[in-house]
Amino acid sequence: MGRVLKLASTANFALDLPRILPCIVSRVAKQQDRITSVFSALADPTRRRILERLSKHGETRVTALAKPFRMALPSVSKHLRVLERARLISRERHGRLHMIRANIDGMREARTWIEHCGAGWAFSLDRLDHLLQEEQREENK
Repeated sequence: MGRVLKLASTANFALDLPRILPCIVSRVAKQQDRITSVFSALADPTRRRILERLSKHGETRVTALAKPFRMALPSVSKHLRVLERARLISRERHGRLHMIRANIDGMREARTWIEHCGAGWAFSLDRLDHLLQEEQREENK
């Protein structure tokens, strides 16, 4: 039988770590995979331009989206599938007509990750600035 951790609260339940921990690890791994797929999708300049176009013009037909890129529809479709897998766009089908729209929620986890890293970088830079100021004060004495 696994270890049971009782929470220090008024709740009358126990947390079975051996059973729950794999679920937590799996969820974190899936989140990391989604973040990786967003960055992979955004690594390509054509896909970034597609997203920019969708954010400016809203919902667009695939054929209209392909025109400014001077590439065949199958090539545009490949880019769209990558963006779709990364949840950066959504596709709605009406018979043969495919309407594409940007999905801002697809970037939420990546944006949160960037903000989290940015906070650490800001702290490091603030700390470095503080150390340099201290060093400069000591030199001026």
